[in-house]
Amino acid sequence: MPVFEYECKKCGRVSSFLVRNPSAHKPPACPRCGHPETTRVLSRFASVKSGSAGGEGADLSALDGLDENDPRSLGRAMRKMAEETGEPVPPEMEQMMRRLEAGEDPEKLGAEMEGMEGGGPAGDDTLYEG
Repeated sequence: MPVFEYECKKCGRVSSFLVRNPSAHKPPACPRCGHPETTRVLSRFASVKSGSAGGEGADLSALDGLDENDPRSLGRAMRKMAEETGEPVPPEMEQMMRRLEAGEDPEKLGAEMEGMEGGGPAGDDTLYEG
């Protein structure tokens, strides 16, 4: 059974929901403040499609040729991994990938994220029934 994560549009809390039937699942209300509008976000831990014939392990080919000193390389690797998960990419992550692909300094981008209220959405360690 998959676990989906949703961010509340009102309080910004990210909550995890155990989903027993993904085809009938609808976005839940926020368990913290009760606001009815939540948006599904890319999970902090996402599995990727396997590249091995036996179906074991994660396909880490997105990291092949990664140059840790080149932000463009990091942006390309992030985009490839996001595509392989099949999960929707939040607009903030899409913007971050575009900026890295354009060659912006990752440390500068990280500092900007830290400057955001609370350093980004707050997480909730409870697993809710979805």
